[in-house]
Amino acid sequence: MGHEVTKKDVITSLLWKLLERGGTQGIQFIVTIVLARILLPEEFGLIVLVTIFISIAGIFVQSGFNMALIQKKDADEVDFSSVFYLSLLVAGILYIILFFTAPFIASFFGETELTSVLRVLSIILFFGAFNSIQIAVISRNMQFKKLFTSSLGAVIISAIVGIGMAYNNYGVWALVGQQLSNQLSIMVILWFTVNWRPKLTFSIERVKSLFSFGWKLLVSNLIDILYKNLQSLFVGRMYDSATLGFYNRGEQFPKLIVSNIDGSIQSVMLPTLSSYQDNKKKFKVIVRRSVVTSSFIVFPMMVGMAIAAEPLIKIVLTDKWLPAVPFLQIFCVSFALWPIHTANLQAVNALGRSDVFLKLEIIKKIVGLIILGISIPFGVYAIAIGVLITSIISTFINAFPNSKIINYSIPEQFKDIVPSLILSLVMGILVYIIKFFELGTLLTLLLQIFFGVIIYIGLAKLFRLECYNYLISTAKEILKRKN
Repeated sequence: MGHEVTKKDVITSLLWKLLERGGTQGIQFIVTIVLARILLPEEFGLIVLVTIFISIAGIFVQSGFNMALIQKKDADEVDFSSVFYLSLLVAGILYIILFFTAPFIASFFGETELTSVLRVLSIILFFGAFNSIQIAVISRNMQFKKLFTSSLGAVIISAIVGIGMAYNNYGVWALVGQQLSNQLSIMVILWFTVNWRPKLTFSIERVKSLFSFGWKLLVSNLIDILYKNLQSLFVGRMYDSATLGFYNRGEQFPKLIVSNIDGSIQSVMLPTLSSYQDNKKKFKVIVRRSVVTSSFIVFPMMVGMAIAAEPLIKIVLTDKWLPAVPFLQIFCVSFALWPIHTANLQAVNALGRSDVFLKLEIIKKIVGLIILGISIPFGVYAIAIGVLITSIISTFINAFPNSKIINYSIPEQFKDIVPSLILSLVMGILVYIIKFFELGTLLTLLLQIFFGVIIYIGLAKLFRLECYNYLISTAKEILKRKN
């Protein structure tokens, strides 16, 4: 259920993945803004708490099998069908557990409405079980156009549902309706667009074979999701849902941008790297290209967003969300490092070294927990800064194995990202000066965005950055093919 990956496949798939991520998340971003202006911070905080438990359950539903199906060269119908039925079974078991533990979770956080919200939103586990298999089929065959179609259709439907419910005063249930309708719509659209149906076959041997790779990813992802949500759990428990809402909004904005761009690149990276896992020289070239390209795009966006954080929050979310500004600035720096994290981790996964992946996750989380324990007594802002410090340390931890595996050393990686980093910082300093002209919130934001883009591209062209030239030549190649 796969084919040899060519450069044309990679570029085409990346374009469709960028469209899928950028288009759908762009609409989702607008919807989030509309909902944030209608709903209260505490209502967003409540849905964050619920999502934490569903996300943890979702890791068990997929169990790393999604990645295993993509990575396995000779995966066939028996593999896909076996994983499908197992995922549905696990989803059913976990839904029952969440249904009966919901009252205790609600009592722990002092949020009575959490019980019914958790019970209803947990239905999403069944949609996730189905969608993960369909997405694995799409990824193996580099058919990201189909994912674009399903995601775009789903986000439009869920936007109508969520905003409609919010305007009719459904409160937190507008967010529930939005998420449920989104995943249900994706499932229905994929059913009609992806040429895969579960067969009446199940092989425990195939499951064991896939699980030998997948269980390490399961544990790795579980550790990762537990750690990432641990801060939110502490904020929700020690403070209130409104503070958690501010914390989450500050994290969501930079995460949305980075996950769109870097996530698109890495989604195409795994099947591409997997096809070259026997050619280490070519493998390293692809990993380097991923690091350089994603850094060139992500760094200026994160620097720019951190500089323009206050006018951005004022205009987009209104003054009631201003306490989210410090969180936004801190998380911008943290998420700027994502391209290096993900490129290194995808390289490890593509080579089938889930054992190394698991070790990395354990080491990073031990470091993270120590830093979290130190930061908690100093307040909610210290918790966010602790996340940033952990992210910086984790960059070196993730990069270390590839020094030996593909001969891509840490100094070499640092050298690859320095040009984009320096240009982004210079751009940030120049754009920050606009703030002192006191031109008004909207005009300040518009000028910062406009001059930020002009300055960064101008500097890249002036100093002839290799990545800039590569992107321009690639764009010209794509346009030439279309003509």
